[in-house]
Amino acid sequence: MHSRRHDISRRLTLRPQAEQGVIQQARAQQETREWKEQYADRAGVEGTISQGVRAFGLRRCRYSGLAKARLQHQLTAAAMNFHHLDAWWTDIPRAHTRTSQLAALRPVE
Repeated sequence: MHSRRHDISRRLTLRPQAEQGVIQQARAQQETREWKEQYADRAGVEGTISQGVRAFGLRRCRYSGLAKARLQHQLTAAAMNFHHLDAWWTDIPRAHTRTSQLAALRPVE
């Protein structure tokens, strides 16, 4: 049995100055309160979709035909709502967004 060697190489990308300026401007905008509030809504939706895919099998439809597929989606949504209610009633905390290893190295401000 051979152990696989994982190539952990880093790449340095040099962009044209105009493109780099746009990227830096976007990153600066992401630090504003308004952007974070707007992104919080999207993050909630993304988290719900991710949970639906991982825990409730949203990517697979067990039935053929639009009416049956629609019914499956409605029942899945109801099951997800019950799951959220149960977590709320039993004080199960919501999962926090994972911090990447690189982000963890950033100094605390």
